[in-house]
Amino acid sequence: MTDAAATLDALLKARHSCRAFRPDPLPDDVIADIVTSAGRVPSWCNAQPWQVIVTRAAETDRFRDALYAAATSQPPKPDLEWPRQYTGVYRDRRRTCGFQLYDSLGIPKEDRAGTQAQMLENYRLFGAPHVAIVTTEADLGPYGAMDSGGFVALFTLAAQARGVASIPQAAVAAQAPFLRDWFGIPEHRQILCAISFGLEDTDHPANAFRTERAPLSEVLNMRG
Repeated sequence: MTDAAATLDALLKARHSCRAFRPDPLPDDVIADIVTSAGRVPSWCNAQPWQVIVTRAAETDRFRDALYAAATSQPPKPDLEWPRQYTGVYRDRRRTCGFQLYDSLGIPKEDRAGTQAQMLENYRLFGAPHVAIVTTEADLGPYGAMDSGGFVALFTLAAQARGVASIPQAAVAAQAPFLRDWFGIPEHRQILCAISFGLEDTDHPANAFRTERAPLSEVLNMRG
C-alpha cells in the first residue's frame, strides 16, 4: 500500500457522522480550504453543479433557532423525493444505526418521546457552529444531484483531514421552503442536504459508537 492510500484509508476510517459538537467556531480560511478541496471531485461534463452556503457561528445560532421552530410546526417538504421505503438489508442497516445511537444515549427503544427528541436534534444541528447548505442546478436533474453527492462525500473527508468533524443531514433539507426563504435560494437551485460541521465533542455519548460497513462480498461483483 502506498503512503497516499494509507492516508486515505485512515481518513475514511476516522470519519464518522458527528452528533455533538463543541461551540468553537472555525477560521474562515479553514472553511474555504475544505470547500476548495471538495470542489476537486469529478462531475459529469465538468459541470460542477454544487453550490454551498456556509454560516458563521452567530448566523448558525440564529438559523438553528428558526429551523427548529419551523421543523416542529410544519410538515416536511423536501425538493428531492424521499426514499419510498427501506426494505431488506437497507432496513436492517437503518435500524442498526438507530439502535446504536439510542443505546449510546441510554434511550430505550420503546421510549418514543426520547427517540423523537433525539431526532429533533437534527434541527439544532447537533450544536455545530457551522452549517453548509448544498444545492444543485435543477435543470441538471439526477446527474447534478449525483455529482453533488460526490461533493458532499469529499467535503466530509476534506474536513476530517483538517481535524474537523461533520454530519450530512437530509432532515434539514426536508424544510426546503423554509431554507429557500431564509437564505434567498432561487427556485432553479434544488436543496440537497445540509452538512453541520465543527470540532467534535469527544466526551458526548452520541459520538461513542461507529457504524459498520457492508462486507466486500455484498458490494463487489467481479466478472471475467
